[in-house]
Amino acid sequence: MTPTISKVIFVAMAIGWYLIRHKYARRSRREKVVRSARGPLETALLLISLSGLGLVPLVYVATGMPRFAAYSFHPALAWLGSLFAVAALGVFHLTHRALGRNWSISLDVRENHKLVTEGIYRRVRHPMYSAFWLWAIAQALLLPNWIAGFAGLAGFGILFFGRVAREERMMLQTFGDNYSEYMARTDRVFPWIF
Repeated sequence: MTPTISKVIFVAMAIGWYLIRHKYARRSRREKVVRSARGPLETALLLISLSGLGLVPLVYVATGMPRFAAYSFHPALAWLGSLFAVAALGVFHLTHRALGRNWSISLDVRENHKLVTEGIYRRVRHPMYSAFWLWAIAQALLLPNWIAGFAGLAGFGILFFGRVAREERMMLQTFGDNYSEYMARTDRVFPWIF
């Protein structure tokens, strides 16, 4: 493993992420949104996450900036990061496949929205967030730069902690006791954690 290969793996992860999401985003746009929590807070959280998981690391990959934050490359960490990248894409794909047309980039409830509790949702309520945490860890391991590498953990962490409670309130309002029962038998992000 070399620094260049590590960067290529990060870019491949970003391309894979886009290809998975694009297919499902097209399908979900066909379903009418009946309730949404979109607004300035949601937009700010999404932009912060996009910056940390996408813009900052891609600038680093393309330019090496910020150079002052670079540290020694360790092939073992990059190999571990590659495993996290594969896991992130796998969970991301399974999540989109399970949600189908229920998926939305924002906090939306769509017409004919169903509570998904099968597949990857059987044990975890928010596997999409699991995938993003795996992405952020992969990024930190693949990119030997204190800012670009760890921007994903910071950016997504802000989104996660600013959004997950609001999302669960929305699901409780939409699905009531069914969601309460689902919450009681599942973990939030990773099985046995949180």
